[in-house]
Amino acid sequence: MSQSVNPSLKSLRATQRLQFHKDFTLDDAAKLVPYFARLGISHVYASPLLKARAGSMHGYDVVDPRVINPELGGEPALRRLVAALREHGMGLILDIVSNHMAVGGADNPWWLDLLEWGQRSPYAKFFDIQWNSPDPLLKGQLLLPFLSTDYGTVLQNGEVPLRFDSEHGSFRVEHYQHHFPINPGTYGPLLKAANRPELDQLAERFARLDERSDAYEEALNVKAELVKLLKAKPDLSHAIDTGLAQFDACQPEGFNTLHRLLEHQDYRLASWRTAGDDINWRRFFDINELGGLKVERSQVFEATHAKIFELIAEGLVDGLRIDHIDGLADPRGYCRKLRRRVDSLLSQRPAGTELDHVPIFVEKILGADEPLRQDWNVDGTTGYEFMNQVSLLQHDPKGEAVLGELWSRVSRRTADFNQEVLEARDLVLHGTLAGDFENLAQALLQVARSDVMSRDLTLGAIRRCLLALVSNFPVYRTYITASGRSEEDERFFQQAMAGAREMLNEGDWPVLDYLQRWLGGERLRDYPTGPLREMRRKAHNRFQQLTSPVAAKSVEDTSFYRSAVLLSRNDVGFHPQHFSAPVEAFHQVCIERGAHFPDNLLTTATHDHKRGEDTRTRLAVLSEQAGWYAEQVERWQQLSAPLKAGDTPISPGDEMMLYQAILGSWPLGLEGESAFQDYAKRLTQWQEKALREAKLQSSWSAPNEAYETACREFLQHLLLSPDGLALRQSIGATANRIAPAGALNSLAQTLLRMTVPGVPDLYQGTEFWDFSLVDPDNRRPVDYPARERALSESVALTELLAQWQDGRIKQALIAQVLMLRNQYPDLFSEGRYQPLDVIGEQAAHVLAFAREKGGKRAIVVVPRLPAELMGTAQTPLINAAHWGDTRILLPFADSNPNWKGLFSQATVTTNKELSLSAALKEFSVNLLIQTL
Repeated sequence: MSQSVNPSLKSLRATQRLQFHKDFTLDDAAKLVPYFARLGISHVYASPLLKARAGSMHGYDVVDPRVINPELGGEPALRRLVAALREHGMGLILDIVSNHMAVGGADNPWWLDLLEWGQRSPYAKFFDIQWNSPDPLLKGQLLLPFLSTDYGTVLQNGEVPLRFDSEHGSFRVEHYQHHFPINPGTYGPLLKAANRPELDQLAERFARLDERSDAYEEALNVKAELVKLLKAKPDLSHAIDTGLAQFDACQPEGFNTLHRLLEHQDYRLASWRTAGDDINWRRFFDINELGGLKVERSQVFEATHAKIFELIAEGLVDGLRIDHIDGLADPRGYCRKLRRRVDSLLSQRPAGTELDHVPIFVEKILGADEPLRQDWNVDGTTGYEFMNQVSLLQHDPKGEAVLGELWSRVSRRTADFNQEVLEARDLVLHGTLAGDFENLAQALLQVARSDVMSRDLTLGAIRRCLLALVSNFPVYRTYITASGRSEEDERFFQQAMAGAREMLNEGDWPVLDYLQRWLGGERLRDYPTGPLREMRRKAHNRFQQLTSPVAAKSVEDTSFYRSAVLLSRNDVGFHPQHFSAPVEAFHQVCIERGAHFPDNLLTTATHDHKRGEDTRTRLAVLSEQAGWYAEQVERWQQLSAPLKAGDTPISPGDEMMLYQAILGSWPLGLEGESAFQDYAKRLTQWQEKALREAKLQSSWSAPNEAYETACREFLQHLLLSPDGLALRQSIGATANRIAPAGALNSLAQTLLRMTVPGVPDLYQGTEFWDFSLVDPDNRRPVDYPARERALSESVALTELLAQWQDGRIKQALIAQVLMLRNQYPDLFSEGRYQPLDVIGEQAAHVLAFAREKGGKRAIVVVPRLPAELMGTAQTPLINAAHWGDTRILLPFADSNPNWKGLFSQATVTTNKELSLSAALKEFSVNLLIQTL
């Protein structure tokens, strides 16, 4: 590793997001570093690298944060990757998971210790558990909803056998992949069942553990003595195993014996179906295998971040991305604490890796008019809001009514996305998150009972009002502090209050007013330290940690799959109730980002997106041709009639959603039986997920096999059978017709991402066309050899345009613009963003702006809503003559007329005007540079 200061390492110009797993390791990435460097990437942006569950394809299910994942090559491979990056002056940004860990199974040592010891475990306060549940069956116990069916049935079938681990001197019960340790204080009867005198003394010592204040440490000592004894007398292990036959639940007496043993544990085994209603610990959304951490506790913060801090101090990690920041109890406090801790490590970094600043980005879904809080001391978000802003720019408002009417008429569902969200939130709050909702309602009931003025409020009234409040929440959450709600929070809270009042009768409004006070309307600091203050603080946290998953599950994981006015407006961070936005709105958000978060990441594709970045831009073209598209749908309905055999045909809404999915993802140049079969497999996988996420005809918890089969057979007929030929050809022709305009939208989106204020983030493989669907489709292996070959070739622009379908044209645009960012780093990282006025007959189809810094200027010009101007063009190019008299007005005082363009040169007239027909003559997007 170089020992000299590398100035390139300090410059965050562009990131390359990589998804690591057992089939794409750190050493695999190291081989690609020269390619990323040639492309213009400054930092690799890695998915989580800490030890995850075996076989994890994403890394967010961490089981041990103290080590680098061995499946990825471990720490030696990480050091090799960083060494390769340093050779090219590049850095590493690491995605970390602060909110949760993988639980269940048998591979998380902290979780297993917690199960073994309950509240006496040193990790009992690591996880966000409500030990004092109002349910008498859960008094002091942890609900473990990991059984395949009801507890009694599983027990009776012998599916939770009791096992002895002679290597560690411990007992556990098992259920498939899950291990549930037995508390050492209950080992006595298990050892005595072996009927060997040598074990009796140890059995007594285990039985007396509850009497000792040092039970945890004493148990370790007694276990060590047991292991030593077993090594000296191996036959004792066999005797213990034989004795466990008394706990065979397949036998009546064994059933009762094992049940009594389990009842004395610090957990209660239960069916997975109980989680929604009875869960007494916080999960990641509604996933039972991901348990929430209390990272706000200093001990937990240090334990879970120790390896990360070590990597930063050693100069191996140069930036952080925080996953699901809204899941934390106190995102602001966490971010500020993390900033202080990270800054304190900078002086320890070795020579050659010095940094003045380590950027921290948060994964945050912002509301339609919600800014990122500036007092968090972070560098910005991961860029979902930018993805939405570009999408809004590329949708034609004239298509909204036509597409909405088409969707409502054909699907017989509302085109009002807000109404879909309200229904979905009600479903989620009464379903998978019902237990979390009930925990909050019970907490608020305790707050009510603590005050004589509110003690008559009933649990039922609190539930009704809380349901209405959460259902109408316009953003993911508030950020209540000891001073209560901020001015920004208050604005969103009052929007929720207004919506709740409309849903409730006036008799419940006083209860709603109490909730307004208790959930941040009053200052906690005005209450003396004690039970009441703590009670309200917990209510604050539970409320904020409920609204966030409710928003995610009801919008991203439900409503997005129920509403298909236009699927290009259904993606992570999007607000489908807003169909489009004018150029002025895009300029405004760019100016604000440049002022407040100039290093904010700018993404257009992620591992979580619902559709690939180029899938969305192609579908956006339908907003410009809504009437024509409606005619195609009517034709497809006629052609599809013979394919809908059987008693349970595909619903009209699911049929329309499928058509859009095909239009957006239809591969360029699709031909041949094997290609169609591969494509059908991808769509079948997407279809199953879409049907289950919608929760209308099927669901993950109760799959409707008959309906799913009907939908799958319809898709198979459409894509693979002779009887679907006419429909298949018609849909394919429609996809190919809108593909060139969609590709031009993509090139415009690509150029904007690399030139507006912020740091462009490229998702793996998307330097070629990205017509992917939702995961796992968007995480397929990337053909890097093809991309390396394309980048190494010198190809004329005319050839790239002629062969645009192979994706090289997009890669060439990325490489050339990133080269300019490297050549003029300050211009693009710090340069002022200035909107430019456009006049002339096609002014509505242009977005132009300038970046200016220290005597250097750049002008960026892209088309928008290009379909009409392109006509029937088969390449993503607008004939220069179609721009007519359209021109850009330049406000600069100097008169230097010459601008060097990436693709077309342009001369400024004496009137300080730049002609579009000249600026976009050879290529329909352009970046022009002027140095004074």
